[in-house]
Amino acid sequence: MNIEMIEAAADRLAGHARVTPLLSSPFLDEVAGRRVLVKPECLQHTGSFKFRGGWSAVSALPVAQRARGVIAFSSGNHAQGVARAAALHDAPAVIIMPSDAPRLKIANTRALGAEVVLYDRANEDRDALGARLAEERGLTLVKPFDEPQVIAGQGTCGLEIAAQAEQAGVTQADVLVPCGGGGLTSGVALALEDRAPGLRARPVEPEGFDDTARSLASGRIERNARLAGSICDAIITPSPGQITFPIMQRLCGPGLAVTEDEALRAMAAAFLRLKIVLEPGGAVALAAALYHPDRVSGEAVIAVASGGNVDPDLFRTALDRYGDQV
Repeated sequence: MNIEMIEAAADRLAGHARVTPLLSSPFLDEVAGRRVLVKPECLQHTGSFKFRGGWSAVSALPVAQRARGVIAFSSGNHAQGVARAAALHDAPAVIIMPSDAPRLKIANTRALGAEVVLYDRANEDRDALGARLAEERGLTLVKPFDEPQVIAGQGTCGLEIAAQAEQAGVTQADVLVPCGGGGLTSGVALALEDRAPGLRARPVEPEGFDDTARSLASGRIERNARLAGSICDAIITPSPGQITFPIMQRLCGPGLAVTEDEALRAMAAAFLRLKIVLEPGGAVALAAALYHPDRVSGEAVIAVASGGNVDPDLFRTALDRYGDQV
């Protein structure tokens, strides 16, 4: 993985991915005690940053290989990103999704033209299932994070952060990134290393599923004891990737963890103060910026709001519970 791959992905994404802005609010600055800038990837195509990696991977395939189709496994956001990218390239897509994924994400993936195969994430091995189907049908597996072209696509978010932070006069800051397997975090970290070395990427995870934070602390890949049971479904993975972890180990600051209640509270804050809709997993970086300011360095903090594909009932819960506390 290198900056040249990220720059090439940016060229392929030009005119296809949205350049999302950096948003701010004096109300959020007051809560955090410092300037807060939010990168709303919830406004990206398919509602999350995953479109970047999906397009990067699909567009990089040779034409004949792409025409045979792609397969991916995801709780929803990678699924939708790959499904949309495949559809735009007139390629078939098969998406393996956990049976407990939000209904909206399953429905959206099917609506984007993909065949959805459901599995039990607590008892079945999605990697083995994906490898078997890929071999049987001649499909190309697009991994959700441990795939160089996917990381390169996610890294384009980091290129934008570097340029936008410079325009905003921010040269020294922690960049908080919601982290599952580490594709977005490692891609952003690589981009910042080249374009904005004063900005430091830091992974943020839900409490109880902080495998990356523990891995960075121990110096070796750690696994989560549980693989289900969090409302932050978008960023629940068994462990950081074999490709992503060494990048994060070299470039990232210590990991952070937030509670589910803090994620819900950040969802309400994002809606009321920035007018954006976040899902719990997409709100964890903002939650860390707002509610753990003592663990963040710098006069400013940049939080990636990675996705907004939330079921309406859960979004209402966030607003009902915390809408008057922001």
